[in-house]
Amino acid sequence: MKLQGLHGQVVDGLGRSLAAGELRAGEVLRLEDVQKRFGVSRTVAREAVRVLESKRLVSSRPRVGVTVRPMSAWNLYDPQVIRWRLTSPGRQAQLRELAELRAAVEPAAAALAAGHATPEVRRELMDHARALTAAARSGDREGFVTADAAFHRVLLGASGNGMFAQLAQVTEELLLARRDLLLMPEQLDNPGVRRHLDVAAAVAEGRSEDAARAAGSIVAAARDEVEDLLDGTGCPLAT
Repeated sequence: MKLQGLHGQVVDGLGRSLAAGELRAGEVLRLEDVQKRFGVSRTVAREAVRVLESKRLVSSRPRVGVTVRPMSAWNLYDPQVIRWRLTSPGRQAQLRELAELRAAVEPAAAALAAGHATPEVRRELMDHARALTAAARSGDREGFVTADAAFHRVLLGASGNGMFAQLAQVTEELLLARRDLLLMPEQLDNPGVRRHLDVAAAVAEGRSEDAARAAGSIVAAARDEVEDLLDGTGCPLAT
């Protein structure tokens, strides 16, 4: 979700400060301080705090004020919270958590998709796998990220598991972050990319075990790539 205007700027600024640990758990936020920091009205400050409260980053109580909650209480699946964590000093931990989540979920989603997906969805999955492969071969990084996100969104949705399907936004944040944080390999056309075709074919043919195995190899390769790049670069932010 992209928040627009002054209200969005305040939410984003506070969210980044919270994710960076500049505002620590247990600290009390005063609306007056928010107003002064961002040069906004009390109404804008209050509405921004309400957005953060909806994401469980802060809690508000009468005669206590707005208190920063510990990260364990945050809605860590919220795409905007993920993005804030990925631009914080703790970005390496967030990247690893996302990679581990994918490794746990996507093979199971692929196996379910092989049994549940409709013919139309099976064709759509194959189309995205082919688009991804073509983008990788041509070095089209924007097309690559778009096709990759679409492939995994369809795969998770094709599982027939509504909770898996809602993780598509989480996966997309990771894929976008790899691009924005310069964590994509120089050579896009690799065996891990081509395994998307294996997943699509296994789903199309109803081969659950093969679909799970191929999906597992994709997320394992992606995790290893991120780990190698983190070790070598310290996870720089894109400029």
